[in-house]
Amino acid sequence: MSDEKLKSATLAYQNEPFLNSPDGRILRILSEYIEPFSRFRREQIQDTVVFFGSARFHNMESARENLRELQASAPAADGEESIKRALAAVEMARYYEDARKLASMLTEWAITIPARRRRFVVTTGGGPGIMEAANRGAKEAGGKTIGLNINLPFEQYANPYITPSLNFEFHYFFMRKFWFAYLAKALVIFPGGFGTFDELFEILTLAQTEKLAKKILVVIYGSEYWKKLINFQAMIDSGTISAADLALFKMVDTPEEGFEYLRDGLTKYHLAGITKKEGEVLPDIAKTRP
Repeated sequence: MSDEKLKSATLAYQNEPFLNSPDGRILRILSEYIEPFSRFRREQIQDTVVFFGSARFHNMESARENLRELQASAPAADGEESIKRALAAVEMARYYEDARKLASMLTEWAITIPARRRRFVVTTGGGPGIMEAANRGAKEAGGKTIGLNINLPFEQYANPYITPSLNFEFHYFFMRKFWFAYLAKALVIFPGGFGTFDELFEILTLAQTEKLAKKILVVIYGSEYWKKLINFQAMIDSGTISAADLALFKMVDTPEEGFEYLRDGLTKYHLAGITKKEGEVLPDIAKTRP
Protein backbone atom coordinates (compact mmCIF):
# COMPACT_ATOMS: atom_id res chain seq x y z
CA MET A 1 0.00 0.00 0.00
CA SER A 2 1.49 3.34 -1.05
CA ASP A 3 2.22 5.97 1.60
CA GLU A 4 2.25 8.73 -1.02
CA LYS A 5 -0.20 11.52 -0.13
CA LEU A 6 -2.48 13.14 -2.63
CA LYS A 7 -1.96 16.82 -3.27
CA SER A 8 -4.70 19.03 -1.86
CA ALA A 9 -7.47 19.66 -4.34
CA THR A 10 -7.99 23.21 -5.60
CA LEU A 11 -10.76 25.06 -3.84
CA ALA A 12 -13.70 25.49 -6.19
CA TYR A 13 -13.68 29.28 -5.89
CA GLN A 14 -9.96 29.31 -6.77
CA ASN A 15 -10.33 26.97 -9.76
CA GLU A 16 -9.84 29.38 -12.66
CA PRO A 17 -10.54 26.85 -15.45
CA PHE A 18 -13.90 26.11 -13.80
CA LEU A 19 -14.72 29.77 -13.11
CA ASN A 20 -14.02 30.62 -16.76
CA SER A 21 -15.96 27.65 -18.13
CA PRO A 22 -19.62 27.56 -19.25
CA ASP A 23 -20.48 25.86 -15.93
CA GLY A 24 -19.03 28.85 -14.05
CA ARG A 25 -21.07 31.43 -15.98
CA ILE A 26 -23.66 31.89 -13.22
CA LEU A 27 -20.88 32.73 -10.76
CA ARG A 28 -19.42 35.28 -13.16
CA ILE A 29 -22.85 36.86 -13.58
CA LEU A 30 -23.41 36.98 -9.83
CA SER A 31 -19.98 38.55 -9.38
CA GLU A 32 -20.96 41.38 -11.69
CA TYR A 33 -23.95 42.02 -9.42
CA ILE A 34 -22.46 41.48 -5.97
CA GLU A 35 -19.05 43.18 -6.39
CA PRO A 36 -20.45 46.49 -7.69
CA PHE A 37 -23.20 46.39 -5.04
CA SER A 38 -20.56 46.01 -2.34
CA ARG A 39 -18.43 48.81 -3.76
CA PHE A 40 -21.32 51.24 -4.19
CA ARG A 41 -22.35 50.63 -0.59
CA ARG A 42 -18.77 51.12 0.64
CA GLU A 43 -18.46 54.36 -1.35
CA GLN A 44 -21.84 55.52 0.00
CA ILE A 45 -23.45 56.00 -3.40
CA GLN A 46 -27.16 56.65 -2.91
CA ASP A 47 -28.17 57.18 -6.53
CA THR A 48 -26.96 58.37 -9.91
CA VAL A 49 -27.63 60.47 -12.99
CA VAL A 50 -26.50 58.58 -16.08
CA PHE A 51 -25.13 60.28 -19.20
CA PHE A 52 -25.26 58.45 -22.53
CA GLY A 53 -23.92 59.56 -25.90
CA SER A 54 -21.41 58.90 -28.64
CA ALA A 55 -17.97 57.61 -27.79
CA ARG A 56 -16.67 59.22 -31.00
CA PHE A 57 -16.99 62.92 -30.15
CA HIS A 58 -13.90 64.95 -29.23
CA ASN A 59 -13.48 68.04 -27.14
CA MET A 60 -13.57 71.30 -29.10
CA GLU A 61 -9.85 72.03 -28.80
CA SER A 62 -8.84 68.62 -30.17
CA ALA A 63 -11.42 68.73 -32.96
CA ARG A 64 -10.27 72.16 -34.13
CA GLU A 65 -6.60 71.20 -33.95
CA ASN A 66 -7.26 68.11 -36.07
CA LEU A 67 -9.10 70.22 -38.64
CA ARG A 68 -6.22 72.73 -38.83
CA GLU A 69 -3.69 69.93 -39.36
CA LEU A 70 -5.75 68.36 -42.14
CA GLN A 71 -6.31 71.68 -43.89
CA ALA A 72 -2.56 72.28 -43.84
CA SER A 73 -1.38 68.83 -44.91
CA ALA A 74 -4.12 66.65 -46.41
CA PRO A 75 -3.32 65.45 -49.97
CA ALA A 76 -5.60 66.87 -52.63
CA ALA A 77 -6.82 63.40 -53.68
CA ASP A 78 -8.41 62.41 -50.39
CA GLY A 79 -8.19 65.63 -48.46
CA GLU A 80 -11.72 66.79 -49.27
CA GLU A 81 -13.36 63.80 -47.59
CA SER A 82 -11.03 63.96 -44.58
CA ILE A 83 -11.70 67.66 -44.11
CA LYS A 84 -15.43 67.06 -44.43
CA ARG A 85 -15.27 64.54 -41.57
CA ALA A 86 -13.11 66.91 -39.51
CA LEU A 87 -15.61 69.73 -40.00
CA ALA A 88 -18.37 67.43 -38.80
CA ALA A 89 -16.25 66.55 -35.77
CA VAL A 90 -15.90 70.24 -34.90
CA GLU A 91 -19.65 70.68 -35.24
CA MET A 92 -20.38 67.72 -32.93
CA ALA A 93 -17.71 68.75 -30.42
CA ARG A 94 -20.17 71.24 -28.97
CA TYR A 95 -22.01 68.29 -27.46
CA TYR A 96 -18.83 67.21 -25.65
CA GLU A 97 -18.52 70.68 -24.16
CA ASP A 98 -22.22 70.84 -23.26
CA ALA A 99 -22.09 67.43 -21.54
CA ARG A 100 -19.05 68.56 -19.58
CA LYS A 101 -20.79 71.75 -18.47
CA LEU A 102 -24.09 70.06 -17.58
CA ALA A 103 -22.34 67.36 -15.54
CA SER A 104 -20.37 70.06 -13.71
CA MET A 105 -23.48 72.09 -12.93
CA LEU A 106 -25.35 69.02 -11.70
CA THR A 107 -22.44 67.91 -9.51
CA GLU A 108 -21.93 71.36 -7.98
CA TRP A 109 -25.57 71.29 -6.92
CA ALA A 110 -25.63 67.64 -5.78
CA ILE A 111 -22.69 67.96 -3.42
CA THR A 112 -24.55 70.68 -1.50
CA ILE A 113 -27.48 68.36 -0.68
CA PRO A 114 -27.48 67.58 3.07
CA ALA A 115 -27.32 63.80 2.95
CA ARG A 116 -25.27 61.07 4.56
CA ARG A 117 -24.88 59.33 1.21
CA ARG A 118 -23.81 60.77 -2.12
CA ARG A 119 -26.73 61.87 -4.24
CA PHE A 120 -27.13 61.99 -8.02
CA VAL A 121 -23.56 60.95 -8.83
CA VAL A 122 -22.71 61.44 -12.51
CA THR A 123 -22.32 58.04 -14.15
CA THR A 124 -21.29 57.02 -17.67
CA GLY A 125 -20.22 54.02 -19.66
CA GLY A 126 -16.67 54.96 -18.71
CA GLY A 127 -15.26 55.42 -22.21
CA PRO A 128 -14.32 58.38 -24.43
CA GLY A 129 -16.53 60.99 -26.10
CA ILE A 130 -19.65 62.08 -24.23
CA MET A 131 -18.78 59.63 -21.45
CA GLU A 132 -15.43 61.30 -20.91
CA ALA A 133 -17.03 64.73 -21.06
CA ALA A 134 -19.55 63.96 -18.31
CA ASN A 135 -17.00 62.28 -16.04
CA ARG A 136 -14.68 65.22 -16.64
CA GLY A 137 -17.28 67.83 -15.77
CA ALA A 138 -18.22 66.01 -12.56
CA LYS A 139 -14.59 65.66 -11.50
CA GLU A 140 -13.86 69.33 -12.24
CA ALA A 141 -16.79 70.25 -9.99
CA GLY A 142 -15.22 68.34 -7.11
CA GLY A 143 -17.52 65.32 -7.08
CA LYS A 144 -17.07 61.59 -7.36
CA THR A 145 -17.97 60.12 -10.71
CA ILE A 146 -18.67 56.56 -11.90
CA GLY A 147 -17.58 54.67 -15.02
CA LEU A 148 -19.32 51.40 -15.95
CA ASN A 149 -16.93 50.16 -18.61
CA ILE A 150 -17.15 47.03 -20.78
CA ASN A 151 -14.79 44.99 -22.94
CA LEU A 152 -15.33 45.95 -26.59
CA PRO A 153 -13.25 45.34 -29.72
CA PHE A 154 -13.06 49.08 -30.44
CA GLU A 155 -13.64 52.53 -28.95
CA GLN A 156 -13.91 51.53 -25.32
CA TYR A 157 -11.25 52.35 -22.74
CA ALA A 158 -11.55 53.86 -19.28
CA ASN A 159 -11.26 57.64 -19.44
CA PRO A 160 -8.99 59.34 -16.87
CA TYR A 161 -11.73 61.34 -15.14
CA ILE A 162 -13.47 58.43 -13.40
CA THR A 163 -13.02 58.20 -9.63
CA PRO A 164 -10.58 55.24 -9.37
CA SER A 165 -12.60 53.43 -6.69
CA LEU A 166 -15.70 53.73 -8.90
CA ASN A 167 -14.14 52.45 -12.12
CA PHE A 168 -15.88 49.20 -13.14
CA GLU A 169 -15.23 46.69 -15.92
CA PHE A 170 -18.07 44.43 -17.11
CA HIS A 171 -18.17 41.43 -19.40
CA TYR A 172 -21.94 41.07 -19.64
CA PHE A 173 -23.91 43.85 -21.30
CA PHE A 174 -27.07 43.01 -19.37
CA MET A 175 -25.34 43.31 -16.00
CA ARG A 176 -23.88 46.63 -17.02
CA LYS A 177 -27.37 47.77 -18.08
CA PHE A 178 -28.75 46.65 -14.75
CA TRP A 179 -26.35 48.94 -12.91
CA PHE A 180 -27.11 51.82 -15.25
CA ALA A 181 -30.81 51.56 -14.38
CA TYR A 182 -30.81 50.32 -10.77
CA LEU A 183 -29.37 53.43 -9.11
CA ALA A 184 -30.44 55.98 -11.72
CA LYS A 185 -32.84 58.76 -10.90
CA ALA A 186 -32.27 60.47 -14.24
CA LEU A 187 -30.86 59.77 -17.69
CA VAL A 188 -29.32 62.39 -19.97
CA ILE A 189 -29.19 61.22 -23.59
CA PHE A 190 -26.79 63.08 -25.87
CA PRO A 191 -26.44 62.41 -29.61
CA GLY A 192 -25.07 58.94 -30.22
CA GLY A 193 -25.27 55.74 -32.20
CA PHE A 194 -26.75 52.27 -31.78
CA GLY A 195 -25.80 51.93 -28.12
CA THR A 196 -27.31 55.29 -27.20
CA PHE A 197 -30.56 54.44 -29.01
CA ASP A 198 -30.64 51.11 -27.22
CA GLU A 199 -30.34 52.67 -23.77
CA LEU A 200 -32.83 55.45 -24.53
CA PHE A 201 -35.60 53.20 -25.82
CA GLU A 202 -35.07 50.52 -23.20
CA ILE A 203 -35.67 53.01 -20.40
CA LEU A 204 -38.59 54.65 -22.22
CA THR A 205 -40.14 51.20 -22.69
CA LEU A 206 -39.76 50.38 -18.99
CA ALA A 207 -41.32 53.72 -18.07
CA GLN A 208 -44.15 53.39 -20.59
CA THR A 209 -45.03 49.88 -19.35
CA GLU A 210 -44.75 50.97 -15.69
CA LYS A 211 -41.98 48.49 -14.90
CA LEU A 212 -39.96 51.06 -12.96
CA ALA A 213 -40.49 51.31 -9.21
CA LYS A 214 -39.33 54.93 -9.22
CA LYS A 215 -39.57 58.07 -11.29
CA ILE A 216 -36.66 58.34 -13.72
CA LEU A 217 -36.29 61.67 -15.46
CA VAL A 218 -35.22 61.35 -19.09
CA VAL A 219 -33.52 64.30 -20.78
CA ILE A 220 -32.90 64.10 -24.52
CA TYR A 221 -30.22 66.63 -25.38
CA GLY A 222 -29.92 68.25 -28.80
CA SER A 223 -33.23 68.61 -30.64
CA GLU A 224 -31.49 69.39 -33.94
CA TYR A 225 -29.88 65.93 -33.95
CA TRP A 226 -32.73 63.89 -32.53
CA LYS A 227 -35.54 65.40 -34.59
CA LYS A 228 -33.68 64.48 -37.78
CA LEU A 229 -33.59 60.84 -36.66
CA ILE A 230 -36.83 60.24 -34.74
CA ASN A 231 -40.24 61.49 -35.77
CA PHE A 232 -42.25 61.07 -32.59
CA GLN A 233 -45.28 62.80 -34.15
CA ALA A 234 -45.33 60.20 -36.92
CA MET A 235 -45.43 57.51 -34.24
CA ILE A 236 -48.40 59.22 -32.59
CA ASP A 237 -50.15 59.66 -35.95
CA SER A 238 -49.59 55.97 -36.72
CA GLY A 239 -50.95 54.90 -33.36
CA THR A 240 -47.73 53.20 -32.22
CA ILE A 241 -47.44 55.48 -29.19
CA SER A 242 -49.87 57.84 -27.51
CA ALA A 243 -49.48 61.60 -27.22
CA ALA A 244 -49.14 61.15 -23.46
CA ASP A 245 -45.95 59.13 -24.00
CA LEU A 246 -44.13 62.33 -24.96
CA ALA A 247 -44.31 63.28 -21.28
CA LEU A 248 -41.87 60.45 -20.54
CA PHE A 249 -38.98 62.69 -21.61
CA LYS A 250 -37.90 66.31 -21.96
CA MET A 251 -35.93 67.59 -24.94
CA VAL A 252 -33.44 70.39 -24.19
CA ASP A 253 -30.79 72.34 -26.06
CA THR A 254 -28.62 74.04 -23.46
CA PRO A 255 -26.83 72.91 -20.28
CA GLU A 256 -28.77 75.53 -18.32
CA GLU A 257 -32.13 74.23 -19.55
CA GLY A 258 -31.12 70.65 -18.82
CA PHE A 259 -29.86 71.50 -15.34
CA GLU A 260 -33.02 73.39 -14.36
CA TYR A 261 -35.20 70.47 -15.45
CA LEU A 262 -33.05 67.94 -13.61
CA ARG A 263 -32.72 70.00 -10.44
CA ASP A 264 -36.44 70.69 -10.24
CA GLY A 265 -37.46 67.12 -11.06
CA LEU A 266 -34.95 65.46 -8.77
CA THR A 267 -35.99 67.77 -5.96
CA LYS A 268 -39.68 67.06 -6.52
CA TYR A 269 -39.48 63.30 -6.86
CA HIS A 270 -36.42 62.24 -4.87
CA LEU A 271 -35.55 64.69 -2.13
CA ALA A 272 -38.80 64.60 -0.15
CA GLY A 273 -37.23 62.05 2.24
CA ILE A 274 -34.43 64.33 3.39
CA THR A 275 -34.48 65.50 6.98
CA LYS A 276 -32.67 68.80 6.61
CA LYS A 277 -31.62 68.91 10.25
CA GLU A 278 -29.92 65.51 10.22
CA GLY A 279 -29.18 65.14 6.53
CA GLU A 280 -30.84 61.72 6.39
CA VAL A 281 -31.86 60.13 3.12
CA LEU A 282 -34.05 57.04 2.80
CA PRO A 283 -34.07 54.50 1.38
CA ASP A 284 -30.41 53.60 0.99
CA ILE A 285 -28.88 51.02 -1.32
CA ALA A 286 -28.43 48.47 1.46
CA LYS A 287 -32.20 48.36 2.02
CA THR A 288 -33.42 48.30 -1.55
CA ARG A 289 -34.06 45.27 -3.70
CA PRO A 290 -33.25 44.80 -7.41
